Amino acid sequence: MMKEAKKIPGNLKITGAIGACTALALAMSATLPARAQNADWVTDGGDTIRSGWQKDEQILSTASVKNMKLLWKAETGNEARALHNLMPALIVHKVTTASGEKQIVLVSGISDNLYAYDAADGSLLWKQHFTYAVEKPREEPPNDWDSIGGGKTPKTLNFLEPGGSSDTPVIGPEKDGKFPVYMVDGGGILHILNLADGTDLKPTVTAVKGKGWALTLVGDTLWMPAINQMNVIDLAKTSDGVKSWKSESGGLWGRRGAAVDSKGVAWLTTGDGTYNAAKKEFANAVIGLGLEGNSLKLKDYFIPTNWEWLQKRDLDPNNTPTIFNFHGRELIAASGKECRLALLDPNSAGGADHQQPLFKSDLFCNEEVDFQDSGSWGAVSSWEDAKGTRWVLAPFWGPAHSKFHFPITNTPVTVKGGMAAFKVIEKEGKPEAVPVWVSRDIDHGEPAVIANGVVYTFGSGDFTQQASPDKGLNFDSSIRAKQANHVTLFALDAQTGKELYSSGNTIPTFNHFSGVSVANGHVYVSSYDGVLYCFGLK
Repeated sequence: MMKEAKKIPGNLKITGAIGACTALALAMSATLPARAQNADWVTDGGDTIRSGWQKDEQILSTASVKNMKLLWKAETGNEARALHNLMPALIVHKVTTASGEKQIVLVSGISDNLYAYDAADGSLLWKQHFTYAVEKPREEPPNDWDSIGGGKTPKTLNFLEPGGSSDTPVIGPEKDGKFPVYMVDGGGILHILNLADGTDLKPTVTAVKGKGWALTLVGDTLWMPAINQMNVIDLAKTSDGVKSWKSESGGLWGRRGAAVDSKGVAWLTTGDGTYNAAKKEFANAVIGLGLEGNSLKLKDYFIPTNWEWLQKRDLDPNNTPTIFNFHGRELIAASGKECRLALLDPNSAGGADHQQPLFKSDLFCNEEVDFQDSGSWGAVSSWEDAKGTRWVLAPFWGPAHSKFHFPITNTPVTVKGGMAAFKVIEKEGKPEAVPVWVSRDIDHGEPAVIANGVVYTFGSGDFTQQASPDKGLNFDSSIRAKQANHVTLFALDAQTGKELYSSGNTIPTFNHFSGVSVANGHVYVSSYDGVLYCFGLK
């Protein structure tokens, strides 16, 4: 295995509203409101419970967000694989580098690249490219479920198995003046790097193979989900190796990876398949995994009573759940392609028979029972307002259900997707999720980040149909890419869902399975052509 490290302060094309001039960028950033810039975003979803809640944002607000502009964009040059390109950005506001203290934006690319940018002007501070031995692709028909391309170009690869580094890294807390970055490359190797310059802090560790999702770091415990198994390592004892739990039926899904509760149990969802506890088959479920001694074991799970029907219609619960405290107890909120919101107790996720949630909503979308272009996808988010009201937000594709009542319906009404907002209340001693608002139409709504009273989301513009009447199922990703729209970033009032800002046609291409990040007056989102965009106040 070889690895290339480059410090490239000025060889990347930087364009946008403030141009490529660093001095001008710094001068303009000095006009921002005189508030502390102390917000970080070190993991996908912002924290280990995957809330999507940026608690430390102080610059952007419901009053000022309407004035956002494109500040800069960085053309990374990362090559797309299948439909993937850049993962969600991570941000640390105070990093000591050789050229002084900087706010660093870290973003990984599917083609095994890792980039660090200066948040002030978008200049590239360093880049890492990882190389490793690649197994020879099998020569299989392009429509085969397991095909990985058979020698085709990266953009035509099967979107279910894109190869490369599909996980979102995680940044650990500062130690000895250095912030460690944990990343798993496409060869299944865990790298531990210095955020300041991209150099190795510790030797690499063989971790996992297969399509990965976002990493979660809790203390010294690093959770590394892959498409068919969960992997965990104790960073204080890497010599003990990686412990794994394999799904015997139903892959592991949820783009934000695992949400970890107060007892150290990691919760995530499983895809289509069968349910047979005796055979260790737990598909179409929300599962909790925990360490017991030297083994990783299934601690608990919830599986809907209609799991067989969900399997037949490919309506698995594919979202990363979120965890929160409500009235002195810990709760899990989860959703999926069927488009119901469920509340679970992590101490007894589905009751005695594992099939009874604390609460389950009616269908709030996917009236047409569509496995590919409707339903709730990605991740559920949660936050608490100044009055102590607990909110849960679920993104969705397609129109809202015609028979589901949202007290506030924003316009234009949802056709291609949106965001659904619920309040959690207690009724007769049990929690319930009560609908409050549904957003305007958003072209394939993506997981929310909530910051200072504002909900940030975007329409990915992704063309999500996997099958057509003339071709049937076809896993050549370039077919979908040619029919896609473009990313549109939105800022919504968190209390009402009212649109406060839209990026309009600023971003020309779409995005597949990435996310939005917010910190210190900046909002970051990326696109299929490998461009990272930074929006904020001039």
